[in-house]
Amino acid sequence: MSNLATTSDNILRCARSLIIAGGYNGFSYADISEAVGIRKASIHHHFPGKADLVRTLVARYREDTEAALAHLALQEPIDQLRAYTEYWAACIGDGSRPFCVCALLASEIPVLPPEVVLEVREYFRLLSAWLTSVIERGAKQGTLKLSGTARSEAETFIATVHGAMLSARAYGDPAVFAAVTQPLIERLTAARQ
Repeated sequence: MSNLATTSDNILRCARSLIIAGGYNGFSYADISEAVGIRKASIHHHFPGKADLVRTLVARYREDTEAALAHLALQEPIDQLRAYTEYWAACIGDGSRPFCVCALLASEIPVLPPEVVLEVREYFRLLSAWLTSVIERGAKQGTLKLSGTARSEAETFIATVHGAMLSARAYGDPAVFAAVTQPLIERLTAARQ
């Protein structure tokens, strides 16, 4: 049974890399078969169709993100925001995860199967709810300064972080990510007036 889980995990890991490299329509089961070293029939055994594969990938990605965010819960709000941006800065810098797979898939929503769209939206709902909660807590403590509601600040944070990923990718320069996200953190931590 563990061999099945390993094969499944390898397929998912490969699919994630292929999505980051070329998007949903930028890969096929033949690409995964070649990269993982298994027959296409084996991939279909684990994931009957591409939508099943990517839906599962996004669901696991969301679960992993939720677990990682839960580990930050004991930190101060500003430290949680910094940890989140520093995670992505490190991933972009070393190329290990140069882009959020859900952000890439979100840009493809018009052509994605509905079951994948639902999972992508659930990821963004999770991220928005977490950020809203962190920002609300920081505002109540007086450690974060809001220009609008906690929810609007959370959505701005999400858009800025994902936009910074895109800019870093477009320029081929990981330093662009910090150049965009650092002022965001500074604005939120500016002293209350």
